[in-house]
Amino acid sequence: MLVGVPKEIKPQENRVALTPAGTHALCLAGHKVLIEASAGKGSGFADEDYLEAGAQLASGAEEVFAEAGLILKVKEPVASEYPLLGEGKILFTYLHLAAAPELTMALQASGTSAIAYETVQLPGGGLPLLAPMSEVAGRMSIQVGAWALEKHNGGRGVLIGGIPGVRPAKVVILGGGSVGSNAARMALGLGGDVVLLDIDAARLAQLDLAFQGRLKTLVSTPYALREELSGADLVVGAVLVAGARAPRLVTREHLGRMPAGAVIVDVAIDQGGCVETSRPTTHDDPLFVEEEVVHYCVANIPGAVARTSTLGLTNATLPYALKLAESGLGALERDSALAAGLNVHQGKIRHPAVAEAMSESAEPFPAQAV
Repeated sequence: MLVGVPKEIKPQENRVALTPAGTHALCLAGHKVLIEASAGKGSGFADEDYLEAGAQLASGAEEVFAEAGLILKVKEPVASEYPLLGEGKILFTYLHLAAAPELTMALQASGTSAIAYETVQLPGGGLPLLAPMSEVAGRMSIQVGAWALEKHNGGRGVLIGGIPGVRPAKVVILGGGSVGSNAARMALGLGGDVVLLDIDAARLAQLDLAFQGRLKTLVSTPYALREELSGADLVVGAVLVAGARAPRLVTREHLGRMPAGAVIVDVAIDQGGCVETSRPTTHDDPLFVEEEVVHYCVANIPGAVARTSTLGLTNATLPYALKLAESGLGALERDSALAAGLNVHQGKIRHPAVAEAMSESAEPFPAQAV
């Protein structure tokens, strides 16, 4: 199969969907790779690296989308790319369709089979293609949160770890999954006073053991949430329901109880956000203020550390890309995790959570249509 890799065009999105090493693996397996010129530049990979790995270069995205049967991306197509989508194509990327009705309709109209990284799900519930970017986003949430807390950015002027004789910042993390646990690791490493809330008591027990009691954990209830937000310097929204729109946990009323200059980093923004006042921002203009609380709502946080993110992403996606390149949609019949990633096929929504967000009924993937 011809595998295509276009350059990412979202603002300050420097990741690329495939490394030269991944290109080499696909070519060794007998496939052809067509990559748009300079697609890897933002991640530190030159066109020559891809040529040496066996790829061919395309002059533009139009050529990639037209020629490739399997298209690998990092982020969802933007409006200017909708006309490039076509029937019979397989698109493999992050999609987050529950919060993107226009993109969902564009995919349906195009006839493209769209497989979302974030809903590829192992039998035990793990999300192997979301995990590496969740690790990056979780760790970066504290890094950018600490920066946003600086006074010249509108923050309270609080140092995460404090100093001897001065209290550290109170960091509240909502959600104990991969994002939340990695945020906790970073915040504790900086010396913060960290509390994590989750509805799953068993998960809290795991985290308590993993962090040897250094992390404060609470079962999330409306009362506990309100109390913890009241004194928070930094809040990290790290809630996730696979494929679905993020639940709105933090309301405008909650913000009114928080200290002026406190910071919210809403990592769930690509799924619609878990804060009522959140709206997507970019790396070029990442901050805004509502109710005297600074919001950081960049929808592609890992794009800021593109080299690390691209390497981690290809490590995770390559085994699945190889299966799709070898068998097309037939790979879904033999891999239940990959089948769970199918969001749109033949103009119909196939993932239940996406269908619910669009007020439609999901239609099971028909094996006979492969």
